[in-house]
Amino acid sequence: MITVVVPTVGRPGLAATLAALDPGPDVIVVDDRPEHVPDPRTDLADAVMCELPGLTEARSPGRDGEAGQPIRVVRSGGRGRAAARNAGWRAADTPWVVFLDEDVIPAPGWVRALRADLTDLPADVAGSQGRAEAPPEAGPEAGRPGGVRRGAAGRPAGEGRGAGRAVAGWTTADMAYRREVLERTGGFDERFSGAFRQDADLALRVTAAGHRLVRGERVARHPSRHDGPWADVRSQRGNADDALMRRLHGPAWRTAVGGGPGGLRRHALTTGLGALGLLAGGLAGGVAARGGPRAAGALRGAAALAGAGWLALTAESAWAHIAPGPRTRQDIRRTLLTSMLIPPAACAHRLLGEWRARR
Repeated sequence: MITVVVPTVGRPGLAATLAALDPGPDVIVVDDRPEHVPDPRTDLADAVMCELPGLTEARSPGRDGEAGQPIRVVRSGGRGRAAARNAGWRAADTPWVVFLDEDVIPAPGWVRALRADLTDLPADVAGSQGRAEAPPEAGPEAGRPGGVRRGAAGRPAGEGRGAGRAVAGWTTADMAYRREVLERTGGFDERFSGAFRQDADLALRVTAAGHRLVRGERVARHPSRHDGPWADVRSQRGNADDALMRRLHGPAWRTAVGGGPGGLRRHALTTGLGALGLLAGGLAGGVAARGGPRAAGALRGAAALAGAGWLALTAESAWAHIAPGPRTRQDIRRTLLTSMLIPPAACAHRLLGEWRARR
């Protein structure tokens, strides 16, 4: 009845995810690393498991000493999360396909609760989302909202099982879809290269086709992932996917998926003020050298105003993330630097996304 699909790029959390699955459903791990398996004559599952430390041990034995069921492994060639999920559901032959992220830990009894969530759902219900719990943070990032300074997680989830709300942040960290609906809609749009937006896009297409999505009662832990001090800057690549969402679903797509307003306008204002300050300051020097003191003074004034605006916006953003702590010297330096880099990075990725979306 159910296949669990877990895309992976080989993160350490995969073993814990698989170990937490009770026996019962089919399990497909989609290996989305770009490296080629050295010897194609060997068993694919064995080859991949050897390259994923802890995977074999995590399944044998499983939870409470029970032997874990076999895992099927397919490869998606390092083409991204959307392509990996498509490879997973297309390899499945059950009516329901459940997508789990490789860092999501199903709670005890998750499989039993999953079956209860999916049993006797009305025919117009195409998907069921699990409930995510964030465990308490530990370490230097503890105390920050969501465990990271900025992140794309924390999007609102759906309403109760029988809710009529159309779409509400239907992330695929723990999301079940009817396979026939995935077949009819084509699954995930592989133009979305990042980890986000592909799930919102699919949810909008599914509901536009007349189906409903509901929220189940199963629970899984979704720890915050810390990908280093530059993760906030790298995450701005998601702005390119926002451009594609706008082109596909219109300017109100955020409202449709139950999300709040994005931060692009603020980033654009911050970047624009910084650029204006630098440009006006540079022009002032040239004008002054050519004997135009009044014009040079006006340009210096404009540069000062633009610079003050940039500084105020940057400082406000930095303080919002420094204030919760731990306020170490290293943390403050890092936050100040990333607060300066994030706005132009967001704008650059959005412009690139707009160009790609119109190709």
